[in-house]
Amino acid sequence: MQRSMQSSKLLKLIILSLLGTISLLLFFLNFPLPLLPDYLKVDFSDVPAIMASLIFSPLAGVVVVAIKNVLYLAIGGGEPVGVTANFLAGVLFAVPIGIIYHKFKSVKSIVSGLITGTIIMALGMGVFNYFVLLPAYSLVMGMEEMAIPSVKWWTVLGAILPFNVIKGIIIGILFVPLFIKMRRWIELQQAKFI
Repeated sequence: MQRSMQSSKLLKLIILSLLGTISLLLFFLNFPLPLLPDYLKVDFSDVPAIMASLIFSPLAGVVVVAIKNVLYLAIGGGEPVGVTANFLAGVLFAVPIGIIYHKFKSVKSIVSGLITGTIIMALGMGVFNYFVLLPAYSLVMGMEEMAIPSVKWWTVLGAILPFNVIKGIIIGILFVPLFIKMRRWIELQQAKFI
């Protein structure tokens, strides 16, 4: 019995590591949105984290987001402020989806979770950018203008907030049909790890 539990935990760890690696690869497939700053890019790296949240638990989604960002830092792909922002955005998005899905387990709960996750990510990242990230960028990256309250305010309202809303909508539009196609498989995976 204990050996079976250990191999189940090991398999779960392997799956989460694979999802984190896939997430990193998807992170490189990104594109900017018109009329928004080039440093804000939409990518699909949150999809594996959402899958982990659905199959295992919301905490598994956090693990996948963490693995992606640690790997990204390890290969020298980013600076700590941007990686922190990406980690937080991924957690704020994937966790509500997982929580709502596990409560109701339906397509409606996925849609509700995506909407809730988008709102939480957009508002959370707006607040976090205003109070922490933009001031950190002003210190670390030499972007002194980001310390000015009016610049921070317009950056959050004119770029950060709309970007996160649009990103959530794009991922949601793509994820719902993916979930419908993979629902049976997801449920089979859940049954294996109960």
